[in-house]
Amino acid sequence: MAHARISMYMPPDIDPTKAAIAYGCRALSKLNEELQSRDLLTRQKALVALCDLMHDPEYVYEAINIGCLESLKTLLQDDDNLVRIKTTEVLYIMATHYVGRVGFLKHDIIQALSLLLSDHQTLCRENLHQAYKHLAQLPKGILRLQILATAFAF
Repeated sequence: MAHARISMYMPPDIDPTKAAIAYGCRALSKLNEELQSRDLLTRQKALVALCDLMHDPEYVYEAINIGCLESLKTLLQDDDNLVRIKTTEVLYIMATHYVGRVGFLKHDIIQALSLLLSDHQTLCRENLHQAYKHLAQLPKGILRLQILATAFAF
């Protein structure tokens, strides 16, 4: 007869840094709720999951429509370094898609990102510059970046 044994160790195929993602149309709205959570670990896991999903332009389009950009804009000012790094990474990945670049212009993400130009985290600044590089592919993006550059000129 078989006996049930419960191990004290986690199964080898579970990654504690990844969030459980809902299926279908509920996935992004659930992640958007988690981005607004007070719990740091919940926000970090949601950002890691978003980094994976944002490689698909359909998910980028849906994320913009449900208001993820506003949540991400808020997270750019978070005290936690990892949250800021992952937020800029999500935005950089979104900027690789045309629909993401248009969403950036519509929701004024360029100005929000500019607050991190002097961030002490190198990865934040690198992701920021990559996002700006992709935004410069649009004529309106170039104009907004030029306006931003003149505002920072001494």
